Amino acid sequence: MKRRCLVALIITVSVLALLLPEGPPGGSRAGAAATVFGPTVTGPYPTGSPTFGGTLYGTSFNLSTVGYERSQFFLSGTARSYVPTGPLNPDGKWSVTTAASAPYTTRIAVYRPSDPRKFNGTVIVEWLNVSGGTDDSPDWTLSHNELVREGFAWVGVSAQQVGVDSAKSTDPHRYASLSHPGDSYSYDIFSQAGRAIRDDATQILGGLRPRRLIAAGESQSAVRLMTYIDAVQPVANVYSGFLVHSQFGTGAPLSQAPQAVYSAPTPTTIRSDLRVPVLEFETETDVANSNLTDRLFYGNPKLFRLWEVAGSSHYDYYGLTIGPTDTGNGRGAVKNLAAMQHQGPSSFGCTMPVNSGGTHWVLDSAVHWLNRWVAGGPPPPTAPPLETSGSSPVTFVRDAYGNALGGARSPQVDAPIAALTGLSGGGPSFCFLFGTTVPFSAMQLNNIYPSHSQFVSAWARAIRRDISSGFLLPSDGVELLRSAVLSPIGR
Repeated sequence: MKRRCLVALIITVSVLALLLPEGPPGGSRAGAAATVFGPTVTGPYPTGSPTFGGTLYGTSFNLSTVGYERSQFFLSGTARSYVPTGPLNPDGKWSVTTAASAPYTTRIAVYRPSDPRKFNGTVIVEWLNVSGGTDDSPDWTLSHNELVREGFAWVGVSAQQVGVDSAKSTDPHRYASLSHPGDSYSYDIFSQAGRAIRDDATQILGGLRPRRLIAAGESQSAVRLMTYIDAVQPVANVYSGFLVHSQFGTGAPLSQAPQAVYSAPTPTTIRSDLRVPVLEFETETDVANSNLTDRLFYGNPKLFRLWEVAGSSHYDYYGLTIGPTDTGNGRGAVKNLAAMQHQGPSSFGCTMPVNSGGTHWVLDSAVHWLNRWVAGGPPPPTAPPLETSGSSPVTFVRDAYGNALGGARSPQVDAPIAALTGLSGGGPSFCFLFGTTVPFSAMQLNNIYPSHSQFVSAWARAIRRDISSGFLLPSDGVELLRSAVLSPIGR
């Protein structure tokens, strides 16, 4: 009898093990997530202007005009640094353990639908970028139209010391209590922010119930996400998926001064045994600067996609000029198309007109597909790599109009009115990241599109192809087609 009961118990436990979910959405194990401390959450606190009083740069319009609201919270706790227990090899299969610990207080910014019924269950958690010396939100700026359209919530995390120090110096009264122990602790702070969003959703998200957390980061933040993915995600298991946007083929230091220095190798690749989806989104600028000879060999093939975008730059005219005020009413597409022919003087003093390609619209599609994938849907389309010759430096193979071949495509390169590259056009500051736009002359345009209707038809065919390929969303296609109809090309 006892033996039969024992067998029955074993069978019951085995069946339950098969039926019960393994952990948080995206395949993470809940048991490991318990290693991440839960911070103390306070707030919401007043945000000041749409740019948080000059302490967070991104969109500058009132979010209520698109049915969203903003708030901010402080997170306080004890963060831990990580050190390797073995070599940090290029394959990303790193083993780490916690080391020193230190107290911290940081802030998170929250944008969410005002109507809870419009929330799609996914929170994009952006590692705020500090390359400019302040907290910036490039992924929100570039993809906010898609995030609003589908009802995402967005949380920006001040994970690094530069962002916290900038907020304190810009608005010492509001941010006097913030304290950051250094970037060796940034990875655990980012994990704790994710846990707080799950555990304290009633407070942070106004009662919205998050089902998925997708971590995102652009440029310097993407480099830190590479290290986070390889070192921390396997032991923390906080995030359901990752959008790695514009990294240069390496990771950030796992630990840095004043702690022991452990630098990431070059190249750093995404470990192939990761159990959550990753979409890596790369521009011509990033590919040219990474100098990787084989750009498709890393990552779990079942859970990894790499999109290299033709005619794109690390950051561009849309992100710099249009995105901050684009409410999704279609005017952004009109302005961007016009900028391919005529740009005003660059506020950065760049020698040539900066890139005005279709990166923003391709990124919208990447966000859409990644979210479906993380939610259990089909994976994103596979993009061919950009066609290159040589590796040091990378040279792109271009068509007769000067636009790159291969990669994820947009109407801006498939029915062009300018040559768009991610290569430096010269100038001070960050101009080397902004690429170039070389407008076609009136004679060139007339030879390609003898009439306005021919241009619109060519643009419409390119839109249909790009929607069919999965690199453009139908709603964005409508916006882009309207911009072509309203343009003066061929008139």
